[in-house]
Amino acid sequence: MSVRPPAPPFTLDTAIAKVRAAEDGWNSRDPGKVAQAYTEDSWWRNRSTFLQGRREIVDFLAGKWDRELEYRLIKELWAHDGNRIAVRFAYEFHNTDGQWFRAYGNENWQFDGGGLMRWRHASINDVPIDESDRKFFWDMSGVRPSDHPGLSDLGL
Repeated sequence: MSVRPPAPPFTLDTAIAKVRAAEDGWNSRDPGKVAQAYTEDSWWRNRSTFLQGRREIVDFLAGKWDRELEYRLIKELWAHDGNRIAVRFAYEFHNTDGQWFRAYGNENWQFDGGGLMRWRHASINDVPIDESDRKFFWDMSGVRPSDHPGLSDLGL
């Protein structure tokens, strides 16, 4: 069994660490790297798209980040219990026409014993915003700095 710490059962501290690790991974915009956090047969519902397995995850994420430019994501722990974590998140991006969006969503995650995500259910809504309404600012070459406000701090 592959191990990707922290592994369940999650405490408050390990659940927060798992959420931040997921945020950092997604902000890398590297589909292959992100897919390694999921089981080989991981099952996803992302909006109205259903995926199974790492290959489908990689293909989906590559297409996502080809369309969602200057993508920046913040995740926040909502709840945890045993091998499950619930998060809320928001991300900002613009399309090829230069229209900015903020996507709001919730995810429910279930992990195997080694800390790989087996199931991911994501509900997401996109809201067009003006560029002047953006709230997520950090250098795209790295993860969100520890001093950048989180969702609650930003009133989201």
